[in-house]
Amino acid sequence: MYDPSFRKTRTQCLMALISAAVVAVCVCIGVVTNLVTLYDENFDHMGIRTFCMFTVNSNILAGLSMLLCLPYTIDGMRTNNYHLPDWVVDLMFTGVTAVSLTFLVSLCILAPVKGFVLIFTGSRFFLHGVCPILAILAFCCFICDHYIRLGETFLALIPVFIYAVVYLVMVVFIGEERGGWNDFYGFATRIPLWISLVTIMPLTFGIAALLRYLHNICCKRRRQRDAALYRASCEAEDLRSIVENMARIRKRALKMDDIQIPSLAIKHMIQNSTSDMTLEEGCKLYLNAYLDEEKTT
Repeated sequence: MYDPSFRKTRTQCLMALISAAVVAVCVCIGVVTNLVTLYDENFDHMGIRTFCMFTVNSNILAGLSMLLCLPYTIDGMRTNNYHLPDWVVDLMFTGVTAVSLTFLVSLCILAPVKGFVLIFTGSRFFLHGVCPILAILAFCCFICDHYIRLGETFLALIPVFIYAVVYLVMVVFIGEERGGWNDFYGFATRIPLWISLVTIMPLTFGIAALLRYLHNICCKRRRQRDAALYRASCEAEDLRSIVENMARIRKRALKMDDIQIPSLAIKHMIQNSTSDMTLEEGCKLYLNAYLDEEKTT
């Protein structure tokens, strides 16, 4: 008997694993390159001072959120019961929003002033270009099993707001001559300060809203494909026999001592069939079949 969710889950895990790992590796390359470069005639903040830059901090946040995704994808491939916790997805959403802002600032503000070649070469090739683009693709196309609510959009503003306050204090109120930062982004010198103050947060919210829209579109499409898969597999067979065979197949294939009931897959099967079986009944049926298979092996 074919398990309709087995291959689907493994494919989702594999795509999420690869995309998250690639982003994390690229972030490491960019940050480490900045740390070991003690002097750059075009940029003051190298070495340990690189952590003053939102570019670096936003990439670290995105890379860290992708790393947190890896254990769940690996466990999902092991148990065939893949699901990311809400807090991991929210952290990923926040990090991807931050690096998207980095990409836009680099493309639209820094590159026209300092030159596109300078802004998108060396470590900046990764931190300004590659990492943001790959993070957006990973979050919107490959790690999209979680539907993001409107309220979660405001969470994505927190890192930008915190850094904006720190930057304002270090650049404007303290100033470089008193041990603060120079205006390396030009938000107080290249353009009027009030423009920066009234545009950064709305721009960030717009980026977060767009990412949420793209992510949710992919999430809906994936759920529609899953629903079609379940309908096709359940329409010709009794759902109870499908759930029982699912348990037997997974017991033989996964060879796990602990029992993990794929309640989400069973729920989707029930929703896309004409069966009157409840989720509780389906989970109990799965558990009993799993235990029966365990006794016979």
